Amino acid sequence: MDENENNSRRKFIKAGAFAGLAIAGSVGAFEVLSQDDNKKKGDTVKLLSPDGKIVEVDSSEINPQIPEFIVSDHNVREGVPGKKFVMVIDLSRCRNAGKCKTACSKMHYLPEDRSYIKINKMQDSDRASPYWMPTPCFHCDNPPCVKVCPVGATFKLTDGIVGIDNDRCIGCRFCMVACPYSARVFNWSRDEFKLNVEEFKDIKQHAACSTHALGTVEKCDFCPSKTGHDELPDCVSACPNGVFYFGDEVEDVVSNGDETVRLSQLLKDKSGYRYLEDLGTKPRVYYLPPVDRQFPFEEEAPAHT
Repeated sequence: MDENENNSRRKFIKAGAFAGLAIAGSVGAFEVLSQDDNKKKGDTVKLLSPDGKIVEVDSSEINPQIPEFIVSDHNVREGVPGKKFVMVIDLSRCRNAGKCKTACSKMHYLPEDRSYIKINKMQDSDRASPYWMPTPCFHCDNPPCVKVCPVGATFKLTDGIVGIDNDRCIGCRFCMVACPYSARVFNWSRDEFKLNVEEFKDIKQHAACSTHALGTVEKCDFCPSKTGHDELPDCVSACPNGVFYFGDEVEDVVSNGDETVRLSQLLKDKSGYRYLEDLGTKPRVYYLPPVDRQFPFEEEAPAHT
């Protein structure tokens, strides 16, 4: 990323921050944005700072102009015709083996200690037994991340996947704030990837949706280079315990690699549910409750899986 792009990102974020923090009773957001171009130094406006204090800012520092940005020719927005991808996670089978995270990291050119999948320890009450809960991106049908993106960098595909165009992303991180599942990560530094130049050249937009561009957001993408060819995402095929099922809602079929079942029957027989259903996000990831578990709960990942 060159210096001009960096400057453009900073100007946009700065403008958005000032506009969003303008308070009623002094100068509203609309009034800040409607300041004419002939601002004089010494003229101030009152804004609310992030720590809740009212501060005065020189009006010449407010620049609401949205910079030009590169519009990529990334055609992954089209999705796979006739498909509606869906994932089911069986919590009774998860023992925190971590193979899903390792496979995800390898697929997306991430270091081993970074993955788009989190495995959280959950406990529904003090007396209830804890269990492990993997959380990828939920690829919601009503995604708040898409609604808040000011430049259309986050988008919903026809096949159900929520994608990110890193060429278009300006790094405002509005999508990260809007996501109730904390599914997104921000690229602060290229050093964290520890990849050499040749490895970066191998990253293709459709192969790994994110190109790890600095100052942009990325997340789980359901491995479009696999799903587009009727293959299972790497997290599904790598799991030794069959925790993840993946398939097509239109065909009503999901598979964990070892068994293929009807999606509707699986959800009905095992009381499938969606996480934080009451938020209205309509996630495309379902969970099967942690009952009749195959493994006892262990704090540490098992030595052999």
